[in-house]
Amino acid sequence: MAAGDRAAEQSRLAAERVERLRQQLEQAERRAQAWSAGAAGEARVAEALAELEPLGWLMLHDVHWPGRPKANIDHIMVGPGGIVIVDAKNWSGDVRVRDGVLRQNGYSREQEVSGILQQSAALAAVLQPDHRRLVQGWICLVGQPELRGTTRSGIRIEGLGSLRDAVAALPPVLPPDIVRTVHGYLQGLLGGTTSPQLLTTAQFGRDDAPAGSLRHWRTRTAPPAKTNDTHKLRGRSARTGCLGLLVKVVFLIVGVSMFLSFAFHARPAAPTAPHPAPAASQSAPSR
Repeated sequence: MAAGDRAAEQSRLAAERVERLRQQLEQAERRAQAWSAGAAGEARVAEALAELEPLGWLMLHDVHWPGRPKANIDHIMVGPGGIVIVDAKNWSGDVRVRDGVLRQNGYSREQEVSGILQQSAALAAVLQPDHRRLVQGWICLVGQPELRGTTRSGIRIEGLGSLRDAVAALPPVLPPDIVRTVHGYLQGLLGGTTSPQLLTTAQFGRDDAPAGSLRHWRTRTAPPAKTNDTHKLRGRSARTGCLGLLVKVVFLIVGVSMFLSFAFHARPAAPTAPHPAPAASQSAPSR
């Protein structure tokens, strides 16, 4: 090994470590900026939604996503027009809806659209059936205030500038008392310290499924199928039952007869009176 080779190797390794740390730092900075932009976007959306309160709308912000303990829902509105989930997005660049597909800088954002669909389904699952159909999923774009559109999956896209008017224009479907009831229920369910569980088909293979009936459902056996020979089986069963009863009666009669016969022969005979033996006459010996 030439002079300085060991030091050169250590210098190379140190430079590689510095490069890895630099890349990690850049990734952390990008994540921090994204979180900061997201938080700012959510705050601006919350301010816009507050303008709907005089119209009878009640809000929930940053609440649990049912069935997803580590995820949250940005905004839930409950009002005359139904139940609306709003996912705030503070994106930069060229954002548009083209042929029913939400795109940013030409790239599809179907993952975000799928996320709001899943949020809507999870929220509908914790509501009673006649309220589930009233759940809508919206995406609000903070950086594109005038953008409007609808994806192929039915998710509504609204810019921040048109959000208030779009919500206010929804046709009334809920009376005020039901609005307060649903809002209070969701606030208690989703605003606590723990996320509510949902029983789904994804849990069918898990041992820690939240309901014991799930394991019962997996292990249950199907009931036997009915056939057209049911009446034949019933007739055969009836004939077999009659024959068995007849055999039992015959055995019973035979058994009783044998018992009576044995008892008769085993009974001791009645004692008879003794008859005296005739006296023998002896003649005296001749002398």
